[in-house]
Amino acid sequence: MIDELETDFRCIAVDLPGHGRSPGNGAGTYGRDLVLGDLRAVMDETECGPVVMVGHSLGGYLSLAMAIEDPHRVTGLGLVGAGPGFRNPDSREQWNDSVRTLAAERDLPEGMEVISMHVDAMVMDRMSEIQVPATVIVGERDKRFMASADVFEKYLNVSGRTVVPDAGHMVHVKGAPGVAAALRASFG
Repeated sequence: MIDELETDFRCIAVDLPGHGRSPGNGAGTYGRDLVLGDLRAVMDETECGPVVMVGHSLGGYLSLAMAIEDPHRVTGLGLVGAGPGFRNPDSREQWNDSVRTLAAERDLPEGMEVISMHVDAMVMDRMSEIQVPATVIVGERDKRFMASADVFEKYLNVSGRTVVPDAGHMVHVKGAPGVAAALRASFG
């Protein structure tokens, strides 16, 4: 995505702990508040801000949380195959069970699954507080997150919604030009 956008925007990519080139931090270091603290530190160190936060999946969820907790840091949201979490405790626990299973299957660093688990409905409950424009991008075959796009339309100031044809959850990889075009149209 950076290759598609860096000619028009200053792009700073953050690999969350245990993702991409970022090493695992060990058990007890992956909760939402800790990771948001890491994102704040990157923003401060790079002297960027306020920013348009673009996040895929968990990154989109964390972008929503940042827009709620630190609205002065965020001028827009690019939500790519993202979701707002769960109000229903049973749905939340089903999600968390699937995260535990996936972490075990992929032999991820100890405790890393916590970064993707939902412990409350904070984002769902406070999403209507977010005032900045949001662009929602989802792959045509990403059924799980297509429903989230509808929730965003209800609670956020959605300035654009793009469904990328023939793409699934990894829409930013398979459909990078379409995702970049949608972001550029909204924030360029």
